[in-house]
Amino acid sequence: MSDTPAITVNRLSKQFDNVEVLRDINLTVNKGEVVSILGSSGSGKSTLLRCMNWLEQPDRGTIHIGEERIGIDDQTQQPMSNKQLARIRERVGMVFQSFNLWPHLTVRQNVTEALLHVKKMSKEEANQIATTQLEKVGMLEKQHVYPITLSGGQKQRVAIARSLAMSPEVMLFDEPTSALDPERVGEVLAVMKQLSQEGYTMVVVTHEMEFARAVSDQVVFLEKGKLIEQAPPEEFFTNPKSERVKQFLQTVRQ
Repeated sequence: MSDTPAITVNRLSKQFDNVEVLRDINLTVNKGEVVSILGSSGSGKSTLLRCMNWLEQPDRGTIHIGEERIGIDDQTQQPMSNKQLARIRERVGMVFQSFNLWPHLTVRQNVTEALLHVKKMSKEEANQIATTQLEKVGMLEKQHVYPITLSGGQKQRVAIARSLAMSPEVMLFDEPTSALDPERVGEVLAVMKQLSQEGYTMVVVTHEMEFARAVSDQVVFLEKGKLIEQAPPEEFFTNPKSERVKQFLQTVRQ
């Protein structure tokens, strides 16, 4: 972990149908850091994550990936072209709760597709990377099957391999275990713990309290679109400052 910012969010706000779902969010994620975002349903967690790679466009505020602002061209102050946006998005991997695998492609093809068509790699190079990443997540033996044959946990591990294959600077995880059977949750969390140990920069929206406590460098809590507490995990879980966080932790421990 370093003191070099990987993501910088400054005074970020977002509305849907005149309802403010994010309000003046300030957050810095340093390289090699794992930040877990907690909060009740509807608190703005997923919206914040989706703003970080411009899947949602904020109404106000800025987001920088490293030193480069995403979404707006700093020189012209105009929206980025699709080409500019695609280039900076390559630096941010995204893992969704619903996997988003292509059903008509095999596991290996799901991993190589963007390498071939976005990064314009040779088939040989793309396949080498796919082998490495599928092996990392324990899915190499399933490389030639289609997603329909996989369990939820297996699909999510393939989705992680697909994101890792692009060599992103930051990995965003949007409740990656929420769609899984309880017995499959552990296999995905084990992969994510391994990535944290390898020094990947990760921002994780999660309901998995034990994971957040064990793996995070910082824990962030959102309530009604506002960031109301941020602290290292031991401080957050043992000595929260806000009454709302105390109430939340009491509820999830029951």
